[in-house]
Amino acid sequence: MKALVCNKFGSFEDLLLSDLPNPDPLAGEVIIEVKAAGINFPDLLTIRGEYQYKPSLPFVPGTEISGIVTRVGRSVKSRRVGDAVIAVHMGGFASQIAVPELGTFLKPKNLSFEQGAGFATTYGTGFYALKQRAKLQRGETVLVLGAAGGVGIAAIQLAKAMGARVIAAASTEKKLFFARQAGAAFCVNYSSEDLKQRVKELTNGVGADVVYDPVGAKFSEQAFRATAWDGRFLVIGFAAGEIAKIPLNLALLKGASLIGVNWGGWIGRDSDASHRNLSEVTNLVQRGLFSPLITETYPLHEYKTAFSKIANRSALGKIVLTMQP
Repeated sequence: MKALVCNKFGSFEDLLLSDLPNPDPLAGEVIIEVKAAGINFPDLLTIRGEYQYKPSLPFVPGTEISGIVTRVGRSVKSRRVGDAVIAVHMGGFASQIAVPELGTFLKPKNLSFEQGAGFATTYGTGFYALKQRAKLQRGETVLVLGAAGGVGIAAIQLAKAMGARVIAAASTEKKLFFARQAGAAFCVNYSSEDLKQRVKELTNGVGADVVYDPVGAKFSEQAFRATAWDGRFLVIGFAAGEIAKIPLNLALLKGASLIGVNWGGWIGRDSDASHRNLSEVTNLVQRGLFSPLITETYPLHEYKTAFSKIANRSALGKIVLTMQP
């Protein structure tokens, strides 16, 4: 099988497109013929050796997969050969992968394989963050930082579908236009506007009930200062590269909560709830409230171009690799 292999921690430029033996399933595993795999910022961190989970070398990166089940282990009960599935498992940038049965979800029929590959992690993280962590209520205001990336666009679509009003924040007018198309009611260009002041203006001085922050760096504190009383600040990630240091007195003064969102850790602890979440998100899609946005696809051998879009933060929406022959 073809696979992208990381032999040493460092740049994505050092990945090698290699031929590896086809995997065999263990008793509780299925083999998936991968059709598409989503690229996420944590993939870059994992390749650099900077993510909280550090795999043993060598390894195949990529965790967001869609494809077709081609073989099943002897104790597998819920999956059959021919099932179109979505999975979250390390090793996705390959033409085949072995995945535990419980780590797979049936792909909704109205989603393409490309959409399926951009569905589980970004929308799974967003829904868990807004539902379980923030306990978002209809009519509340959500401020989304990094709003034009795959994670941000998913948060906008989900928050709107859940009945919230969304303020999108990004660094260029092009990105903000894209965010507005995805459903944002208002936009803030934090390269040219004061983020706190503008959010306060847009909320009649109240502030945002929920902040969704996958960016980090200097904008985290500005966004936290823009929260409402009893606001919830969701720590999603640090795409800007710098982990913000927020004065904790702000939490006290605002009665606000600083909430970590570790979706990967949660699904390992409560797989039943994570499956229910994905079913709920699938239902939102089937009701026509939104459709996963895949903006760019690249064949596996063009991985350097695809990764560079994520690395330099020029991507609009979700980027997916396809496993073309």
